[in-house]
Amino acid sequence: MDPFFVVRGVTKRYPGVLALDGVDFDLRAGEIHVLLGENGAGKSTLVKILSGVVRPDEGDVLIDGASVRLDPPSVARTLGISTVYQELALAPDMTVMQNIFLGREVTRGRAGLLDPATMRRETHRLLKLLDVDLDPDTPVRRLSLATRQVIEIVRALAWKSRALIMDEPTSSLSEHETEELFARIARLKAEGVGIIYISHRLEEMDRIADRITVMRDGRVVTTRARGTVSRAELVRLMVGRELTEAFPKRVPNPGPEFLRVEHLTVPGRLVDVSFAVRAGEVLAVAGLVGAGRTETLRALVGLEPGASGSVFVRGRPVRLTTPREAIRQGIGLVPEDRHAQGLVLDMTVQQNIALASLPSCTNRGFLSFTRLAELARRYIARLRIKVASPAVRVATLSGGNQQKVVLARALAAGSNIVLLDEPTRGIDVGAKVEIYDLVNELAAEGNAVVLVSSELPEILGLADRIVVMREGRISATMNRSEATQETILAAALPVAEPVA
Repeated sequence: MDPFFVVRGVTKRYPGVLALDGVDFDLRAGEIHVLLGENGAGKSTLVKILSGVVRPDEGDVLIDGASVRLDPPSVARTLGISTVYQELALAPDMTVMQNIFLGREVTRGRAGLLDPATMRRETHRLLKLLDVDLDPDTPVRRLSLATRQVIEIVRALAWKSRALIMDEPTSSLSEHETEELFARIARLKAEGVGIIYISHRLEEMDRIADRITVMRDGRVVTTRARGTVSRAELVRLMVGRELTEAFPKRVPNPGPEFLRVEHLTVPGRLVDVSFAVRAGEVLAVAGLVGAGRTETLRALVGLEPGASGSVFVRGRPVRLTTPREAIRQGIGLVPEDRHAQGLVLDMTVQQNIALASLPSCTNRGFLSFTRLAELARRYIARLRIKVASPAVRVATLSGGNQQKVVLARALAAGSNIVLLDEPTRGIDVGAKVEIYDLVNELAAEGNAVVLVSSELPEILGLADRIVVMREGRISATMNRSEATQETILAAALPVAEPVA
């Protein structure tokens, strides 16, 4: 089958960076073509070119054999290429129908009045195509993340897209939501839509890929059919080296109790949550999406109004009603969404690192840029953050290095009780291993670490003890030696109601 589009010899340069170097790539109708690579491999630049966001310096893009220019993005969509980004771009105060037809509203008559009846019928048709039962007049803000993602896909179909680019579509989905997404992707494939699927979760490759392309350092390393390459080989191709120990070994040496939580309750979210963590210990919190894991961490730094219960830091009772008070008590949170909650993207790396510890960077009441730079350099070195200068914008860093900046800010503020919420979400395989090393180093240095993760191998590889949450409560507590993926899942899954 001839490809729908072909990328031939595409090169893109930025000042001091060769982002793409003679890249060849193609997509066939009704194919799922998985694109793999570490952050910085060139995947995002290739997607931007195919989406019409940037123009290549050299090379061609051909659709149905004819050379085309895809920029601006409206041209790419008109030519049949749409992108669903990891950070969704819906208007929350508009309805499902309004979002789907945003920018291509259907009108009637010479006056150009909106035709809501036609748009509503078409919205129903597109939702039915993906087996979604949803009122087109529902405001998007009422929808779950998984449903919002479906609306993004439906919006792409409304443009009659022949190619759909999906960037980390399962990074924030539960296992059940992921299965539903895969079923919808299969429907799109059956309709002849070609899909470029970008993910760091290698286990998904066996489920959905027809072909797999690996990129490294701006080049295509290989393109293989599914089943012709192992996961270990894919990792080696991505990082250019063997990752023999994904979870470095650490001998637990727990010290005194640093944090104790008793009967933590948040109306409608948490019920009677109690646990403790000691110095030098990694306590993992497992559970399904919506189980209350994130809410527990947020309550510990004063971000959940109405929280009640008792918190003890090194044996002393404390009241943690604000993030400032949590920081003062040595508790630092690395939130799940680093872009929306963890970083100020328009500020520099050194400014982001120092945000929670500005008093230490002052001289006679005035901000000292020398001290600011010294603080940043110290934690850039300690966490091995890859950055040309502390003065560059944090938005220019890869996902893994951005995550390290958020962690650096917590440590710079003196935190020795570190709360990590999905610390490897949306980062590549090599960067994940670096984060795992840092988690082990934090524990080895005598810090207490509370780790929330949706990836069971991550929990089993890093934790000393595991707390499992279900529907806002703790359903099980287990030592690493007795925990398996099966026992964790059994404790996390909802209990079926008895039949009357």
